[in-house]
Amino acid sequence: MPQSMKIAAVTIDPALLDLPWETPLDRWPTEVLAALPRGLSRHVVRFVNLSERVIAVKEIGESVAHREYTLLRDLVRLGAPCVQPTAVISGRTDLRGSRLNSALITEHLSYSLPYRGLFSQYMRPETATRLIDALTVLLVRLHLLGFYWGDVSLSNTLFRRDAGAFAAYLVDAETGELHPDGITEGKRLYDIDIARTNIIGELMDLQAGALLEPSVDTIAVGDRIVARYSELWDLLTAEESFSSRERWRVRNRIERLNEMGYDVAELTMTTDAGGTYMSIQPKVVDAGHYHRQVMRLTGLDVQERQGQRMLNDLEAYRAIRGRKDDPIELVAHAWLADVFEPTIMAVPLELRRKLEPAEIFHEILEHRWYMSEQRQGDVSMEDATADYVATVLPQHRDERAFLATPDTQEIEAVSIPEEEAEPQDAEFAALDEQTLADYEANPFGFTAGMRFKGE
Repeated sequence: MPQSMKIAAVTIDPALLDLPWETPLDRWPTEVLAALPRGLSRHVVRFVNLSERVIAVKEIGESVAHREYTLLRDLVRLGAPCVQPTAVISGRTDLRGSRLNSALITEHLSYSLPYRGLFSQYMRPETATRLIDALTVLLVRLHLLGFYWGDVSLSNTLFRRDAGAFAAYLVDAETGELHPDGITEGKRLYDIDIARTNIIGELMDLQAGALLEPSVDTIAVGDRIVARYSELWDLLTAEESFSSRERWRVRNRIERLNEMGYDVAELTMTTDAGGTYMSIQPKVVDAGHYHRQVMRLTGLDVQERQGQRMLNDLEAYRAIRGRKDDPIELVAHAWLADVFEPTIMAVPLELRRKLEPAEIFHEILEHRWYMSEQRQGDVSMEDATADYVATVLPQHRDERAFLATPDTQEIEAVSIPEEEAEPQDAEFAALDEQTLADYEANPFGFTAGMRFKGE
């Protein structure tokens, strides 16, 4: 290790010192690299095995590396969905004393994929719009925190499966700016315009590489982020006026926000001089409504839609066990011990790493619904789990690491199952409104077959 090398980090893993920092990143030996799918980047990026985990190493200039490291730390502190920064390595030189670029190190986001990895095998055209919706939610969350991205694109984002949909994470903050007093409208609109342009170009590139159906209208998909962003931003921030006789609209607004995964921490309400009309404007909103509920009740760290599905299953369990009057905390503890943990433990250890436990649970619920439909009768959770383990889960690639041979590190090595879209059957509509009587008549339809409002 060159004596002039410097490491900036909150905590330092001694194993970092053993990496070949005196060698340009694009020439690092394969034995230290992790064969994970990489997205497109203007810089050299490699995934590296380190102390039984995987890190991402990116070569960039020293000042840029320190700036991005600080930005990512600030975003993590604010609760933004982004990669976790680990360290900055500067002062690198090769064995002849020539100066090398600095390196920014981030933790690899387990179970995540770049957008090209998701399209590396034929997938349904709907997947493109679902990625856009996930990116829209990410961008709105960042803007609410006062973060200007400056280079919004699918390439600078990682995606995790979230109960049949996707959750998006910022992976490149190189061009970003954090404004504690809030982002200006001009910067917000510029981010959206850049996002639209980049997305259209990226999807056209996928079509040129035969990874996206030619029938997909890339312009329409690019326009979608503008429309979806405006819809979500207005719902979160726009002022709404109504008669004092329409106070139900206050609760309606809050419920619509909750359905999209947001909590309303504070509301500003005013009335006119005559007290006839009221206006409402959310002041502080935050994402993660269902995630935090599941975390509080069970200690499980899950994605937002996974949390939504689990809470609905918890409510179904509460109803069928006749525990409507019991504290939800006690019921959640029982549900965890009686339903969730036995289901995950029934999956062989060697198969559990293919998907996150919460995603496996979600897929078992979906599989149970399909089996119930096919047999025209209820299927137990145990039978559904056994059939899912035997017929479905083995077909999944290992999404925790996507390990391949050392010389197969490009996107083409990834294989994603075709079954990406959620079932769209009419039976899924509004099942969350069913009563206990409905549940007793059709237990499976009330749990696994639930269709969430707002999706």
